[in-house]
Amino acid sequence: MKNALKNFMFQDYITTQDEAICHLFLHCCFKDGKFSQEEVDNVSSKFVDLQIHRDLNFKEELQHYKSYQANIDEPLYLQYILKLIHPVQSLALYSYCVELCLSDKLLSVEEESLLSKLAGLLEIQDEKSIVDKLITQRTAVQLEKIF
Repeated sequence: MKNALKNFMFQDYITTQDEAICHLFLHCCFKDGKFSQEEVDNVSSKFVDLQIHRDLNFKEELQHYKSYQANIDEPLYLQYILKLIHPVQSLALYSYCVELCLSDKLLSVEEESLLSKLAGLLEIQDEKSIVDKLITQRTAVQLEKIF
């Protein structure tokens, strides 16, 4: 029973839409088990772009995420986060997640699984492959500087 309660520890830290977006973005970055300085910079810039940084302390949210990360039941976690976000622009939210998963230039099996679950919950399975290709190509253009 104690283990089951740990699965929901994230609910203590994620109670607002901004917190949910923040923790979803952190989850995308940490899914492959690594968190490089480039990923930190990328997720930080997204917080600024979306003006989440005004209400949240990135370092504090990162500590919260790390405190429950090992005990995440991913399907329940994603359902809870998406319920709080209540996305109106599902493709945009998904594309941010793809960008964050690719910010280290690799897409792990775990990240691909996360993106598939997310696309299913957002009900964008048909559009998923197009968004994936678009973000992958944009990332390649940024790296190689050619179209």
